[in-house]
Amino acid sequence: MGSVNMVEASYIEGKFPELKEIKDSVLRKKVVEVWVDAMNRGGWKELDNIPFTLLIPDVKTSLAEHTSRVTKMALAIGKERNDVNIDYLVAGGLLHDVAKLTEYDFKNGKVVKSEFGKLIRHPVSGLALAMKHELPVEVCHIIGAHSEEGEKVSRIPEAIIIHHCDFVDFEIAKYRAGMK
Repeated sequence: MGSVNMVEASYIEGKFPELKEIKDSVLRKKVVEVWVDAMNRGGWKELDNIPFTLLIPDVKTSLAEHTSRVTKMALAIGKERNDVNIDYLVAGGLLHDVAKLTEYDFKNGKVVKSEFGKLIRHPVSGLALAMKHELPVEVCHIIGAHSEEGEKVSRIPEAIIIHHCDFVDFEIAKYRAGMK
């Protein structure tokens, strides 16, 4: 994780127009701060060439594209249900994989698992980043519970939605890659 120029909040705001769906301006600002922190910790200057998973060889979807798609799917479900906290849902969707920026590293021209990532998976490190930035416990829960780590807790409705949208996107990518 080498040092780079600090990523600006405006870069994150431009990457994720879904941020506008978060009505609470303090929460919206904190979501951006977590992304900036994760990018800087991981030494990333931009998001376009970071794959959303290392489990699918030559995956075409970037982390930013996956994050936006999961958030948009979750938002559609949340608006249809009308009984979930949309701010928490969108914040959780935007942050569910943010710590892949610390779980991954760029070595020898490719993205690989970082030494940090070999020890701590992104749901745990993402939860820690969210707690550091004092996000609501519900958003922290969504991040920590979105993947297999969440099988050990009772997920809140917003976490159920993010969990399923994340795996819908992953399973379709896996199918498209011929990994049926």
